[in-house]
Amino acid sequence: MEKSLDPETSGSFNRKKDDESSTPRPDAHAEELSPELRSSFAQIMEDVDRFVETLSSVTEKSSFPEIPDCVKSLLKIIESLISKYDALTRFGQNQEEDASFFGSMNRVSKLVNNLGEFPSGSSNSSFNRASSVLHRAVCLLDDEFHVLLENSKRSSNPDHKSPMPSKQSSFNHNQELDQSVASQPETVTEDEFPSFTKESIANMNRITKSMIFAGYELECCLIYSAFRGKAFENELDKLGYENISTDDVQKMQWEPLEKEIASWINIVKRCLTNLFPGERKLCHSIFSDYPSIAERLFVDLATALIMRFLNFADAIALTKRSAEKLFKILDVYETLRDMLATINDLPVEDLEAEITIAQRRVGESAVSIFCELENSIRSDNGKTPVAGGAVHPLTRYTMNYLKYACEYKDTLEQVFQLHPRKNISYSNQLKVQEEPKTMEHSESSEFSIQVRMVMDLLDANLAMKSNLYKDPSLRYIFLMNNGRYIVQKLKGSAEIYEILGEAWYRKRSSELRRYHKNYQRETWSKVLQVLNHEGLQVNGKVLKPILKERFKSFNSLFDEIHKTQSAWILSDEQLQSELRVSISSVVIPAYRSFLGRFKQFLAPGRQTEKYVKYQPEDIEGLIEDLFDGNRVSMAKRKN
Repeated sequence: MEKSLDPETSGSFNRKKDDESSTPRPDAHAEELSPELRSSFAQIMEDVDRFVETLSSVTEKSSFPEIPDCVKSLLKIIESLISKYDALTRFGQNQEEDASFFGSMNRVSKLVNNLGEFPSGSSNSSFNRASSVLHRAVCLLDDEFHVLLENSKRSSNPDHKSPMPSKQSSFNHNQELDQSVASQPETVTEDEFPSFTKESIANMNRITKSMIFAGYELECCLIYSAFRGKAFENELDKLGYENISTDDVQKMQWEPLEKEIASWINIVKRCLTNLFPGERKLCHSIFSDYPSIAERLFVDLATALIMRFLNFADAIALTKRSAEKLFKILDVYETLRDMLATINDLPVEDLEAEITIAQRRVGESAVSIFCELENSIRSDNGKTPVAGGAVHPLTRYTMNYLKYACEYKDTLEQVFQLHPRKNISYSNQLKVQEEPKTMEHSESSEFSIQVRMVMDLLDANLAMKSNLYKDPSLRYIFLMNNGRYIVQKLKGSAEIYEILGEAWYRKRSSELRRYHKNYQRETWSKVLQVLNHEGLQVNGKVLKPILKERFKSFNSLFDEIHKTQSAWILSDEQLQSELRVSISSVVIPAYRSFLGRFKQFLAPGRQTEKYVKYQPEDIEGLIEDLFDGNRVSMAKRKN
């Protein structure tokens, strides 16, 4: 749909060749009009108008009419004006002469059109002269149209390329992406486009009226299309647009391709919001008497550019699919959606269909990429547990990916609705739909169902990974860490919260409390059993051997717990604090009671020091060491 037109030659007349033709041109050196002829100009125009009206009313055009003197005077006037414009001035410098020229030319056009309907017109010298004068006038307008289209008031720097802000950075497996994505402000300074003075537009408007009225519509439109097409090429060059082929897109690495996508998006938006409206307004201003021509010229130019933009979008949809590409592809989808809305009022059904096809391809690519998240979770079956029971990288990756994806929630809802996943398992979908506890709404979108599927898969995967820990207590620390991380992400994203719902959040919170209780039971129940007062007295007498063994058991158990669980990790500070407080609230009162009740039965001095290793304050301080991820030696702690 692109036109390979050279603005220097397209639609132009070869005036030099005309001037050197074998047909003599008696008006080639027309003299300045006499004062008498100039003063009678208005009367001449009236007489010509009456003659033209007479010609148009003739029904029987069998013989060529006699040409009155007013026609010869009119031709002499316009010949003189043409010679003056050629030698001295351009349009717009003398409004009176401009009005005389255009008025004279329009009347000559009427004369030629009407006289051409009579037989033997080509052999009449007056008709030939009028035709020659009209052709010279059109050649003059052709040149002037070229000059006006070339000379806008727009100052441009072809080396300047506007910055292209990106809505969103890539999603990377190796990055910690806990930050919220914020749209960057547009920094492109939008110059006025197109930049023609009011005077230039007014002159071009008069030129197009006269050329089209004279029967030179094709030439006029070719000139305009060629120059305005070149103007758009220059504008795109300044914005940094490169016409990259599909093959080149397929070969590019993602990082440079991502930059090209960002550039493409901003250039397309610039065209939709600034360049196209400006060009459409210019077309209708220059061709104001011919709105259908104006609209056709604009549509042709816009269509050629949009088809180039669509070629790039199609190429992006065909690139190898990977998770980190989702967000840029969604940006492309949104841009195509905006494009479709923008051209909605244009008479271009074929173009609308082309945009819709490109949008469908990009949408299907986005659906496929998002659904690959399921495969990435299923395939993560590593057998090495994360040290210290910390948050698993899969959890971070999945939740951050969902958080970013849900910031495109409206777009993804539309994408999954219009381009549903083709290979979705009905049994999987049914499984989600049959879980009323996690479904607060009777109707759920395809995207919502997909998010719940991902969460179900993540739950199953984490449950499997928790079994890699031989220590049951560490298993619950792992589940607490990952569960807390998921809940915090849910609280921090209104979009995910809306999709999963309040019931799902309550269920998660309940699971966290259960993990907490199970951890305390597995870790501290033995400690509390040692501190139990039962079995230490017989007939009111304390059994010292059993008492000493209880103190030794407590010291041994606590030392082992401290040594081991100081190396464990609770990533969330609030969770870490809550767990320490709950441990202290159970262990310290029990130890203080046990120590206060039975310490007196140990012999003062060395025996007490041997069995009473810690004071309650020591226990409290050592509990603060738990879940720091550091192995703190007992000796260093005591020192």
